[in-house]
Amino acid sequence: MAFAAAPPPSHHIPQRLSSSVNYLHANHPQFWERSGAGAVVLRSRRWVSEAAVRPLEGEQEGEAKQSSHPPRCCSFDLDAVAAADARSGEGGVDRRVEVVIAAATTVVLGVGNRVLYKLALVPLKHYPFFLAQLATFGYVIVYFSILYLRYQSGKVTDEMLSLPKSPLIAVGLLEALAAASGMAAGAILSGAAIPILSQSFLVWQLILSYTFLGRRYRYNQLFGCFLVAVGVIVTVASGSGTGSLMEAGIFWSILMIISFFLQAADTVLKETIFLDAAQRLKGGTVDLFVINSYGSAYQAVFICLLLPFLSNLWGIPFSQLPNYLKDGAACFLNVGTMSNRCNGAPLLPLLFVIVNMGFNISLLHLLKISSAVVSCLASTLSVPISVYMFTLPLPYLGIASSLPPGFVGGGIILIVGMLIYIWTPSSNSSSKPSLAS
Repeated sequence: MAFAAAPPPSHHIPQRLSSSVNYLHANHPQFWERSGAGAVVLRSRRWVSEAAVRPLEGEQEGEAKQSSHPPRCCSFDLDAVAAADARSGEGGVDRRVEVVIAAATTVVLGVGNRVLYKLALVPLKHYPFFLAQLATFGYVIVYFSILYLRYQSGKVTDEMLSLPKSPLIAVGLLEALAAASGMAAGAILSGAAIPILSQSFLVWQLILSYTFLGRRYRYNQLFGCFLVAVGVIVTVASGSGTGSLMEAGIFWSILMIISFFLQAADTVLKETIFLDAAQRLKGGTVDLFVINSYGSAYQAVFICLLLPFLSNLWGIPFSQLPNYLKDGAACFLNVGTMSNRCNGAPLLPLLFVIVNMGFNISLLHLLKISSAVVSCLASTLSVPISVYMFTLPLPYLGIASSLPPGFVGGGIILIVGMLIYIWTPSSNSSSKPSLAS
């Protein structure tokens, strides 16, 4: 099929599936976006923080033994920060300020990421699968280019590059399977069901962290996370008039929950990679782009193996995939006859890619200095803000969406949940701190 005389594509994406977006790439936030109230379900590639602990010379033997255990981390645990100050003399306030700034940056970029994704789909409305593949494979090139520059500057060492790669292969497999299962279920489920089921990610993350990482959470943190999930459900799902969770059948709901389980398992696996790297590097920390680059590369390999299956999920017969990608590239570049149907390209897609990468990097930084749960909460907070942004007269989107009736109530519940999560009991609390110093 030639660029200049390309007719409207015969492999048009079904309406239900074309409104579900960007579930392929774990190096950028992956989320589903639906029409109507602008409901957004965020799935981001979530990383974890690590806190390397070195026994301090001159401390008691028991304390030195304790410091050699794998660290536990959970941001905003002020009890642990106070304990860190007592042992090391480092400023806990500065650490908390850094986490707050990083979280705020993540929220802002997360909102921009979602809004720009919607704008990017204006010119590429018939080619969302092309945009997903552009992100998946294009980011491999970008991340490895950044990794090379950081290696040349000395920020990435040979020791970091020599870390075992087998866990990263497992990371790529988990992310590819999560993308495939989430895409399959998202093609069938209603727009109201996906935001509700997406809250299972936080539940899986808490369970897996407790089971495999020995992390302990206070009751106020668990209750706060619960309220945040409820707030998102009320805020987003209240604006959708679609049917119940059982409308598409229990199988697809379970498959979507399995997708979020795979994402949570991926997060926990990355945390173990960071902790193992800290031990191998004798208290050092592995550069984020080492994990980022190799993880995205292995994910791209597994995506290639799943490409026939994934293309059919998007309504594109595998035999037509080359022509589809060629037409998508012409639309992205806004050349030939595509220029009449792809207004806004390539500017809008490029803006999305740039902001998307900024969000990815900020999320990794937040995860490194805090915890997976904190990064999840920051990403979750960006969801209702994005819903509100779609009620504004944004360019290229036409008539703005109406504000969901439960937006204010859900937002209040969400904020209360955040405040309860970061609230710290008195220092006499008997609960275990979850941040190792």
